[in-house]
Amino acid sequence: MSELHTFTGPDLRLASGKVLAEPTTAYRSMGRLNADGSNAVLVLHGYTTGPTMLESGANVAEGSWAELVGPGKPIDTDRHFVVCPNMIGSSYGSTGPGSIDPGTGARYGTAFPDLTVADIVAAQKALLDALGVRKLAAVTGPSFGAYQSFQWAVQYPEMVERVVAAVGAPWHPGAPGMADAVLADLSADPGWPAWCAGERQAMFAKLTAMRTATLTRYGVDAELAPRIPDPAARAVEVALLAREWAAEFDPMSLVVLMRAAEAFDVRAQLDTIRAPVLYVLSRTDEVFSPALARQVAQLPGTDGFSYVELDSEKGHFASGADAALWAEDLRRFMNTEADAWVAAGFDTHNTEVAA
Repeated sequence: MSELHTFTGPDLRLASGKVLAEPTTAYRSMGRLNADGSNAVLVLHGYTTGPTMLESGANVAEGSWAELVGPGKPIDTDRHFVVCPNMIGSSYGSTGPGSIDPGTGARYGTAFPDLTVADIVAAQKALLDALGVRKLAAVTGPSFGAYQSFQWAVQYPEMVERVVAAVGAPWHPGAPGMADAVLADLSADPGWPAWCAGERQAMFAKLTAMRTATLTRYGVDAELAPRIPDPAARAVEVALLAREWAAEFDPMSLVVLMRAAEAFDVRAQLDTIRAPVLYVLSRTDEVFSPALARQVAQLPGTDGFSYVELDSEKGHFASGADAALWAEDLRRFMNTEADAWVAAGFDTHNTEVAA
């Protein structure tokens, strides 16, 4: 079981020029940091989830990574110190729209400043500095976690030894304007004025409906089918998962983090990455289609990439829910010295990783 902690850092000057005062980062950790601070692994979560991705059975839209991270597992906490921070702007203990603005004494709400993925990573860097981490054996994560992993590799290339980017991309391939559309959808709900006035659960029904739609798009039916064969029972479980999430997640976090996602694009910086990259997509993912691999393969700076395509029916959940499909690839990647790793490239007809 991972341990939950919080760290309050120094004021963070954002890319926008605004300052986020003394941001708090909540994080979970597993294992122990070695004496020279070189055995840390950063595990980074997705858009609407948090550090519970390390826990078995967690309600995580990209699939729990509990089968990949732990004692004796591919990311082995007997060898590595794992840190899984909640992004600033999110809703699981880090400073976000639901937090109190120390300058006003009121909840940030819609006044929370715009973030970039680079800002999110800078807050994580302050946390790691405070923990004594000097080198990252790997930065890893699914979906928005893949965005952060790529950002880490270009923002602090001298610190990162390996990159594991799953069900994501080096840019946001979604249609532009989604953040504005999400905000418009939220603010049109009858509960919005009450939420703005401080009634935190006023948007519960709306968030439940949004979460149900997201889980369905991500492939939750295929993810649940092996343990819940009955479709009606699966629908009940999806409703429970959606309500559980809606009770905790701040609606403005959806907007703040989507704005950061829409601005994310490190394609022009990939040639600054010094670390080998394990790039993992799922055959049935409607969010990050395997067609992206062909686009990524054409980009400068991807000679060090090794591509794995998961033959999974579990869509966007696949990196965690079908962890067995790539666990040994990940173990081999983690256990091979970074400078000895031989990149496998982007042969989509042969997805076994060579070392």
